[in-house]
Amino acid sequence: MEAQREKRHSCGTICLKYLLLLFNIIFWLAGGAVLAVGVWTLVEKSDYISLLNSSFYSASAYILIAAGVIVIVTGIIGCCATLKEMKSLLIVYLCLLLCIFLLEIIAGVLAYITYQELDDQLTQNLKVTMQQKYQQPGEESVTQAVDKLQQEFKCCGSHNSSDWIDSVWIQGNERLVPDSCCKTPSDLCGRRDHPSNIYKVEGGCIMKLEEFILSQLYILGAVGIGIAFLQLVGMMFTCCLYQNLKEDPY
Repeated sequence: MEAQREKRHSCGTICLKYLLLLFNIIFWLAGGAVLAVGVWTLVEKSDYISLLNSSFYSASAYILIAAGVIVIVTGIIGCCATLKEMKSLLIVYLCLLLCIFLLEIIAGVLAYITYQELDDQLTQNLKVTMQQKYQQPGEESVTQAVDKLQQEFKCCGSHNSSDWIDSVWIQGNERLVPDSCCKTPSDLCGRRDHPSNIYKVEGGCIMKLEEFILSQLYILGAVGIGIAFLQLVGMMFTCCLYQNLKEDPY
């Protein structure tokens, strides 16, 4: 009877080890994906940072990168703890999972609050930034960001193309809008602001930029929910394995 119970115990422990190893592999891959998204966000979309008076955009990218690194390291610790059957290392692993889970909840709440503030800032400040800083000395990053924004999102002006009428640069120029407003950009193409020549988008670039930032939040949210679900599963497996393992002499 005792031998049978020991055999069942061993089978249960082995199954839990394999399940936890599988979880850690998935968790490690998820961390790599989060890290990749963070790096992509920072490298490909960093031009828009100069248009925002908030550090939210760059901060969200760095949060993703940091989260990816932490998840990868945690996954490695989990694999070591599982393979070596060290209860002390399993406790460290469980604490790390719990900390990341709590941080995700805090980050989610802060992201929602920050987005509301960012939305107000965009409405109030993007028009002024585009009118007063575009093509001005020392504002090369803003100029580059505006041109990229208008071309990539196929928009013109903060709310519409008429916003450029009050631009400091346009007033001393023969163009009505920047050349980046044109559907087919070329030198001096901004002299004609007909809908056949430039982008006429209802809501302008503010709406497009808001949609983009919101989509980034959805990515953050989806990644957070996915990892949070994995963590709950991982914590459950870790607790079960901890209970099934013999006392670790170390």
